Amino acid sequence: MANREFVPRLWAALLTVAVLSVAVTAGWWQVGRAREKQAMIESFQRGTQSSVELEGDVTVSELPRYQHVRAAGRYEPERQILIDNMPSQVGRPGFRVLTPFRRAGNERLLLVDRGWVPLGATRQDLPPVFVSPEFRAVSGRLDTLPAPGVRVGDAGVAGDTSWPRVLNFPQQQDIEKVLGASVEARIILLDPAAPNGYERVWRPAMRFGPERHLAYAIQWFVFALVALIIFIALSLRRLSDTAPAPTDSASGTP
Repeated sequence: MANREFVPRLWAALLTVAVLSVAVTAGWWQVGRAREKQAMIESFQRGTQSSVELEGDVTVSELPRYQHVRAAGRYEPERQILIDNMPSQVGRPGFRVLTPFRRAGNERLLLVDRGWVPLGATRQDLPPVFVSPEFRAVSGRLDTLPAPGVRVGDAGVAGDTSWPRVLNFPQQQDIEKVLGASVEARIILLDPAAPNGYERVWRPAMRFGPERHLAYAIQWFVFALVALIIFIALSLRRLSDTAPAPTDSASGTP
């Protein structure tokens, strides 16, 4: 090709294979994450197409995430939980309010996320989050507890017995410990139009959408393509550089 031949070097071939392996694997991983988040968005959109009554033998663990549900019972306002380090829709610091909800004829507490409230003047100045314990119906989407990217330290402060209790990204077992009762693995995100709630702008739990993952995937695939082009370009040699020098067949001694 253009007076050149393909003469790859072993070290260059091994390095290129390694780079291609990493780049292509990373690119397909990003594609997979994009598909997962797209599926999460679609699940969130399907959640309100129907509503399930949480009564009888129906348990929240059997239902899909973001499924819209309704439940009848009473709030237990004397033992509420404030999840710390929760930003508002515009990034203001504050808490998410989790209120235990006792359903009729069910021993396991259902936690209702009533939304976001701002920090007080100091960390000791907790927001008023009282709600009446009268019998009522609540409705909203099922979701998991908020989780951090990296968990550091305990969920709460040892020895804290005050209410509402401030916890930092608690897990189910942390909440069961402070409440002294069994709780459902899923929580209810209270409907935005429902009474007795605070700021509620619910959306799928993700830092960014599938589009950014696809952009990252394209970058990795382009990187793999560039590495392959560089390898091919460096492996092409001019024929004059690789061919042995010609001998003069007409020359000689008589």
